[in-house]
Amino acid sequence: MTYTFDPLVPRPIDRPTEVPLGPLTEDQLVALDEAKIFAGPADPADRPAWRERLREWRADARRRHGYTGAAYERPGAAWAARCRTVAQVWLWDELLYDFERGRFTPERFLADARERFAGLDAVVLWHAYPVIGLDDRNQWDFYRDVPGLADLVRQFHDAGLHVFVDYNPWDVGTRRAGDDLEELASLVADLGADGVFLDTLKKAEPEFVEALERAKPGIVLEGESKLPVERIEDHASSWAQFFADSPVPGVLRAHWYERRHMQHHVRRWHRDHTEELQSAWLNGVGVMVWEVVFGVWVGWSPRDAATVRRMVTVQRAAEDLLLHGEWTPLAELAPGAEKAGVYGSRWDLGDQTLWTVVNRSDQDYTGPVAPGIPLLGPGVPARGIAAFLRAETEPAWVKELPELPHDPDARFPHRLAVRRQPARTTGTPDADAVVVPAGPYVLTVRYRARETGMYQGAPYVDEWKPLPPRLHDARTLQRDGVLANPVAVAATEVTNAQFTEFLERTGYRPAQPHRFLAWNTDADAPVTYVDLDDARAYCAWRGGRLPTEDEWQLAGETGLLRRGEPAVWNWTESEHSDGRTRFVMLKGGSDYRAEGSDWYVEGGRRDPDYSVKLLLPGLGLARGATVGFRCAWDLPEVTA
Repeated sequence: MTYTFDPLVPRPIDRPTEVPLGPLTEDQLVALDEAKIFAGPADPADRPAWRERLREWRADARRRHGYTGAAYERPGAAWAARCRTVAQVWLWDELLYDFERGRFTPERFLADARERFAGLDAVVLWHAYPVIGLDDRNQWDFYRDVPGLADLVRQFHDAGLHVFVDYNPWDVGTRRAGDDLEELASLVADLGADGVFLDTLKKAEPEFVEALERAKPGIVLEGESKLPVERIEDHASSWAQFFADSPVPGVLRAHWYERRHMQHHVRRWHRDHTEELQSAWLNGVGVMVWEVVFGVWVGWSPRDAATVRRMVTVQRAAEDLLLHGEWTPLAELAPGAEKAGVYGSRWDLGDQTLWTVVNRSDQDYTGPVAPGIPLLGPGVPARGIAAFLRAETEPAWVKELPELPHDPDARFPHRLAVRRQPARTTGTPDADAVVVPAGPYVLTVRYRARETGMYQGAPYVDEWKPLPPRLHDARTLQRDGVLANPVAVAATEVTNAQFTEFLERTGYRPAQPHRFLAWNTDADAPVTYVDLDDARAYCAWRGGRLPTEDEWQLAGETGLLRRGEPAVWNWTESEHSDGRTRFVMLKGGSDYRAEGSDWYVEGGRRDPDYSVKLLLPGLGLARGATVGFRCAWDLPEVTA
């Protein structure tokens, strides 16, 4: 396949914008509104004029857009200007949720963040995507149906963090309840959320902002990409997602326009975060720490984690300088520093001057940098950061800074997803079960490329915003293996009547009863509202187990598997965990299909070779109307 773009290279809209150095025309001033980053000039002699042009643009843009800054005066929103680190976290991340004990573990999640990132200022609790669309539950259901979610929010608040909820405007094809705005405002009020992340949106419309402000005065809205200049007025934060910097570091347009507007640099698929961390450091903004992207491990290297620790510790201590000081981007440093790839910003407030400094090169720099005391150790490490402070009276916070060593280890911390292995069974299969013979096999599996990936690794590594045809396109993979013995796969799914008999005979009750067998009425229909453990318990009672996804496909390709009515996806014995995400493969498809967005799990009946990777939620939310199961049995080896 030939692509019309190189996914490893920033797109034109991701690139920094050059700033004309002469007096700016009206058209040039308006054009600069569209920048993500103002490119830094390579020639130091051009920088005074460059900074003057930036000041000229800011004054003109504020005048043109009638800027007041009133949103930043709201007491309830003041925290956003100091919110340096935000983690986007899937509710069922195994650091945040313990599947064995069936409870949230914010203490474990926060301990890890303190150790590696010097703590967090906020979290985005991600809830629905990429599992929404499997059945008719809407985005609000995936929050409101979570037992104990309000307590989780309270625990984060007690720990000093602020909490964002996520809004998915593209959710138009699941069950309809109230108006989106009403539902979101109600959710914010009920959970006590501090902010809303605007998934796929750059901004919210004014009536949206007003309604949310009524629900929670001081609510902070954060869009996913470049925020229009005129909306900096009422959006206190924004992502700097996929913002490419210039070779000589540039200036973030939105933060230059309003210093209290916090931006969070993020490149979700990159394994080296140096450039966005250095841009954040030079601009006095924050980062989005996102290590599990929709079920895919994209963990941060020891070097990047150490840079975050060093950066945010100083930022928090020197926040008044960064918020209220006179900011000089690309400030003059000691002779020789820039030739070594070292650049800095200068922040002046009263008798204090802070230099935030980066090293773009692969060599440590130990020469002179700035006339102040080093706050992060001498010199500037390769691909790292440093800080220097000059003050007539040393601030008290300087003595309180902990040791913050640089870590040069830039290796990616790989994780492997480990499959749960079922025990061999000895029960008697159904008379009409489909027998899959022992021996080697090779399968072609069809799937749709989603951000979840499939079995191992990330679907996109170091890519700038994956786009069709590399996103949501039809793909295949090969699976091969060896069956040590024949396996019999049930020809039909377990019905409601059969599952009821199991309950009556065994007294089975799940440890987590939420959503168990909800709304099942037709005795002959496939049993649904059962999770993996429920299905495993039934099959064990029958002397069997769930089929693996490969066994299911091998049996299905004989044409002998039958589907119940309505058709439902089938659980398979394919549970994997990499220590952060649990997932399974579903087979068979269902009659339900959510229409209106490519972000939904695909529906419809599917051929046996088709698989969907489903991230496993906890607390009963894995139970739904469109997933049932059938059993399998290990057969004795056939001997001559």
